[in-house]
Amino acid sequence: MQTEHEIRVDGERVAAVHHAADGDRWLVFCHGFRSDKTGSYEGRCERAVEEGYDAVRFDFRGSGDSDRAFVETTLTSRIEDLRAVVEHFEPSSYACFGSSFGAKVAFHAAAGPLDPVAIVARAPVTYNRAFESDRQAVKADGTLRYDDDHAIDARFFEDFGTYNFDDAAEAIRVPVGLFHGGDDASVPIADSFEAAAALQTDVLVEKYAGEGHRFSVAAEERLRGRAFGWLEDSYGGGGVGMHERV
Repeated sequence: MQTEHEIRVDGERVAAVHHAADGDRWLVFCHGFRSDKTGSYEGRCERAVEEGYDAVRFDFRGSGDSDRAFVETTLTSRIEDLRAVVEHFEPSSYACFGSSFGAKVAFHAAAGPLDPVAIVARAPVTYNRAFESDRQAVKADGTLRYDDDHAIDARFFEDFGTYNFDDAAEAIRVPVGLFHGGDDASVPIADSFEAAAALQTDVLVEKYAGEGHRFSVAAEERLRGRAFGWLEDSYGGGGVGMHERV
């Protein structure tokens, strides 16, 4: 069963959908930079319910059905949105699934105001250098417009620059699963291996050969199977140790 929820953050609406399951385990999904809660997130939530998890997908402000213009959003505002969603549902325990920039949100939230029991990260943005060409474009032109609905300006990078992944890695104390395409041209897989070395907790790294930043249908199915299997072991705090699968 799906139910729609309207959550308020500083008077602005955050649109969320809850997929209900029987049990006390929850999985909160964080979409990517210019994505939203639709598409693959609905399928992932349905799979989560099959695995026994209450699942939540939501739109960060500036995306999908939530309030605010995209250009006004920051990493900080996304962390605030994730925190508000968790506080709204009040799960007894929960894990986070973050894709691309959504993974960066989950990492820095876990290093700060939130306490998930595990983090699943697909094609994760970890180090800020993944946005270096965008930062240079904003520095040169004042605004970087991706399309009619998405643009960023100096405000984004003024906030973004206050976050450092190595600092977050020292504070994260829960198991982390990193699932990355070997041919990712947006966020190099080398960033995930470096992040795994920096994290002070149990980490699983899986390389998906031939996959880019967006996974194929077949790779997405593999991801779901592998991620939920790992999450089953990690959710209770058992962890998986440090592994690299190439």
